[in-house]
Amino acid sequence: MPKIIGIDPGLAETGIGLVMGSGVKVDGYSFGTIHTPAHTALPTRLHKIYSQLLAVLTEEKPDLMLVEDIFSVEKYPKSGMMLGKVTGVILLAGAQADVAVSEVSVREAKQILTGNGNASKAQLEKSVRHILNSDLPIKPSHASDAMALALIGLFRYTSLI
Repeated sequence: MPKIIGIDPGLAETGIGLVMGSGVKVDGYSFGTIHTPAHTALPTRLHKIYSQLLAVLTEEKPDLMLVEDIFSVEKYPKSGMMLGKVTGVILLAGAQADVAVSEVSVREAKQILTGNGNASKAQLEKSVRHILNSDLPIKPSHASDAMALALIGLFRYTSLI
């Protein structure tokens, strides 16, 4: 049974979602975040994300990791550069753990799971809960976004490897 991990990069919170199943059938899942305090130096924050994710990848041994592709808003170019740094350590952890990696844009993820590439975070979270057949909210939003990526990876598993 394939095990897929989804990662929503963020410096303050990196979301992690893990699903097991086959095709559109989910047999198990878990989610969480890696939190880094704002008052901590950037290299230390990046190391924490890298080392904690590497520990999860080493323990769980997923078949595939889907990472939200970097995007940048013209108004806030530094945010895009920072996401690039975070994504870099995430991709490095995947390579170190010998996990196949694929990147998916947030718009594509929303389109696949809600039918609307411009869906809100709340709509995406609701779609994820529906697929998981869960009434419990998936919080914080980084964890919900990561679960969305993991589900897409599960749906596409055979075509991505």
